[in-house]
This record gives sequence, structure tokens and C-alpha cells, in this order.
Amino acid sequence: MTALAPTPALLLARTEISRRLARRRALLLAAPVALLLYLTTIFFSFDLPGIAARMRPENAAVLLGDFWSFKTHVTLDRRRPGLEVAIEGEAKGRYAPGQFPDWVQDGAEPRIALPDGSRITYVAQGALIERAGFGLIRVNREGRRIAVTLPEGAARPDWLSASATRVDLRGPWWRFSMTPARTETLRYEPGWELFFFDLQSPFHGKSAAELAALALWQPRLEPERSNLAAMAADIWQNRMWRHGDVVWALGETVLMAFLGTFGAALIAFPLAFLAASNFAPGRLIRLGLRRIFDLFRGIDGLIWTVILSRAFGPGPLTGALAILLTDTGTFGKTFSEALENIDEKQREGIAATGADAVAQARFGVVPQVAPVILSQVLYYLESNTRSATVIGALVGGGIGLLLTQAIQTQKDWEEVSYYIVLIIVMVMAMDSLSAWLRARFIKG
Repeated sequence: MTALAPTPALLLARTEISRRLARRRALLLAAPVALLLYLTTIFFSFDLPGIAARMRPENAAVLLGDFWSFKTHVTLDRRRPGLEVAIEGEAKGRYAPGQFPDWVQDGAEPRIALPDGSRITYVAQGALIERAGFGLIRVNREGRRIAVTLPEGAARPDWLSASATRVDLRGPWWRFSMTPARTETLRYEPGWELFFFDLQSPFHGKSAAELAALALWQPRLEPERSNLAAMAADIWQNRMWRHGDVVWALGETVLMAFLGTFGAALIAFPLAFLAASNFAPGRLIRLGLRRIFDLFRGIDGLIWTVILSRAFGPGPLTGALAILLTDTGTFGKTFSEALENIDEKQREGIAATGADAVAQARFGVVPQVAPVILSQVLYYLESNTRSATVIGALVGGGIGLLLTQAIQTQKDWEEVSYYIVLIIVMVMAMDSLSAWLRARFIKG
């Protein structure tokens, strides 16, 4: 049989198919090459080799340990007489002389028992460290210099660092350091010490059974109020954990989010009618409001916070205004879009009864957009509760300020974890509240 010659249309189709297949193969090859170039750029732009070289995982482990443990400082300062024992090294957590923990033996040569069985003795010229499984280490002051003597034949371990003016030893759940003027031992223990009662409270150190007995039937410790009321007051006024200040700060944070969110909703709702194409009295008014909304939401809340703090000074009101400005732009856009998508038949039906424009909006428009608007407002209330924490750190209000102060001190990380837990609980509570409000007002 004689083969038919391909027609020009068939040749054109084959050429087009071949061209498309070649382009697809080129795209398939270009995608991994582009991804490789992108990852290579990231590798060098973010200095990943330098980050890996500077990385110290042990520091992260120490920080995580500080989140759920506390340390007690046992300090002998040559510039001050006597031994000092204080939780977290703070004056508010200092034990009175003669009331030290049982693992501290005060005297001419104080002795400290450590969790791993090691013992440290403060002597006139330094300290004797009986390290469990290693032997006796002598640390002596020689004028302005410090000398370390290890057990005979022992090499210097990696948990000991020494210079001419400072010695540091680390053990499991303890640390020792000495300078020419100061000798200090830190003993770590799990938990949040003094969380309920500080050292000045008469209820400190009592067990749960003893506290229950004092609250229920034992005589009053203070004649003017019950033991239960005294316990509540001591917890509220705890000088270490400041529960009263923390609760007040949480209230400020929620108030910032509430005022900013609902204030923005109240302002944006009527303006949204003027920005919606089916309600705006004129094109220029609609376009002008849209650009104003873009301006407000285009500037981040943190930038508004910095601007407003220069105008009004620091405080929770500044944070609420920053949230209000940002959310006014966002709500104005989303509310106007919701109004543009309503079912016009309901509005026309209300208008057919002779109702004016206000009645048409009240009965023909608002019922349609109310679920959408309420859902958006409640979502932003949740989001702004988190944002108010960061804004509060900038303007000096709310739980964000306390969190920033705790982080800056870098000495009491269990307090940082306490604030983080409270922030998470606050956000979860706001989520539950908004879910209940949605079910109550939207679903009926």
C-alpha cells in the first residue's frame, strides 16, 4: 500500500505537540535547578555554616531546665560579714540567719550538701570541694589570684574551668564559682519555689494537710481575719511572684484587645456602607474610604504603636489605639465586601413596604451580614489578644511588659515560663469565649 503524505495541518499539529513537550521537559528540568539555586542562596545569605559553628545546644538545655527549676544561692562575700542564702539570689527570697535549709550548715566553716553527694566547705582562704567520684579539689585565694589543686594524678576535667581570677565548677544540679572577693554555690531544684507563700508569710513551708487544718479548724494566726483570708492575701501579695500584679496585667492585655477590636468594629461598620459599591452615595467617596482603609491596615500595628507612643506616651490606651487603627482598615474592607455580596431581593422586599433607607438597612441588610461580621470580629479579638502581649511590651502595659522585664533580667526563667503559660491560658480562654459567642449569636 502507498503511504499517504502528511497534510500541512498534521505537520503543524505534530510540530506544536513536539514544541509543547519540549517546553514541559524544560520546565521539569528548570524547577529542581531553580530550587537548588534558591537553597544555595539561603545557605550563604543566612550564614548557615557560621550558625552551626556558633550553635551551643547545651545552653538551650540549661535554659529549658531553668523553665521548671529554681536555684538557691549560697554566698560568702568578703566585703560583707556572714553567709547569705537566697532563692534566685534575690533579697526578697533571702533566708533569715539561723533558718537556712537543712542542706546548709552554717558556722565558722559553712558546709553545703549537694544533690549528687558532693560537699563544699567554705574555709578562710577558699573552699574545699569533695566531688563525688572524683576526689577533693582545693581552691585557694593567694592575694588577688586563685589557685586550684586537683587530686594527685588527676587531669583537669571538662566541668572545671579556671583562670587566675575565677574558678567555675559544674555538677548535676549545682554550680560553684569563686573570685577573689566572692564565693558562691548554686543548688538547683525542680519546681517553682515560693509560688504561693514567700519567706515572710507564716504559711511558708507548711504541707497541704497543715494548710487545710489551719484553714478549717485551727486557731487564727491573726485575730482580725481568718486563716483562709490571710492565706489568700499572702498569695495575692506574694513579693516573689507578684500574683496581684500579674492578674492586673492580664486584665490590661485583654482590655487592650477588647477596646481596640470592638472600637474598630463600631467605627468601620457605618463607614463600610459608604465604601460598598451598592450603598456608596458617590464613586469618589467610595474610592477615598477604600484608600483610607488601605492606609490604616497597610501600616502594621507595631508601627502604629511606636507612632502613638510618641504622641500619647506609653500605656495600655496607646496599645488599644494601635489595634483600633489597624483593625479599622481591615474591618472596613471586609465589612464593605460583605455588604456588596448581600441578596438584594430582601432589601427590595423591605423597600416595597415603603420603608426608608435606615429601615431597609436594619431589616434587609444587617441580618444578612451580621453572622459574617460577628465571626470576623470574634476572630480578630482572639488574634489581638496575642498581639496585645507584644504591643504591651513596647508601650509598657499588660502581661507583655512583665514578660519583657523577666527576660531582660536573665536570672529567673521560671518566671518567664509562668508568664508564657498564663498567656497561653488567656488565649485559650478567649478562643473558648468566642466559640461560645458564635454558637450563641450566630447559630442561635
